[in-house]
Amino acid sequence: MGCHGCANKKACVIDDKVNEFLDLAADYDGFVFGTPVHWAGATGAITSFLDRVFYADFCSGRNNFFLKPAAAVMSARRAGTTATWDQLNKYFGLMQMPIVTSRYWNMVHGATPEQVKEDLEGMQCMRFLARNMAWFLRCKEAGEKAGVPLPRQEQITFTNFIR
Repeated sequence: MGCHGCANKKACVIDDKVNEFLDLAADYDGFVFGTPVHWAGATGAITSFLDRVFYADFCSGRNNFFLKPAAAVMSARRAGTTATWDQLNKYFGLMQMPIVTSRYWNMVHGATPEQVKEDLEGMQCMRFLARNMAWFLRCKEAGEKAGVPLPRQEQITFTNFIR
């Protein structure tokens, strides 16, 4: 809705799973979001969820996602995965989340779970992704233990191009 009610409530005004996730997200070290691909894009469910989660986090000033690594995983019968990967990674970039990748795009192919398991290259990519995420999290933890501070944040400036 873009109502900005989350700025006052410090949560989404629609009280549902989004707020439950926001409460949990502060304690998470990293995130993997997955979606099947329909019509060459992420499902409406995941886009609505991420729209609301990240908007509420940003407007409320929670900052639950800053510099926490994220990865997008897609599954498709045939095509649309690269467009979906790009679509989901934009959320992470806007929230200043390092994007963890695999050796190739984070996707698998198949119309059923059994078919996905037969996608040997896709399954290998998931293993690369898991190892890369684990490595990144260990590096982040080592930096924190060594006293490496997070970058300084600035007040957000918005420019309206319609004057």
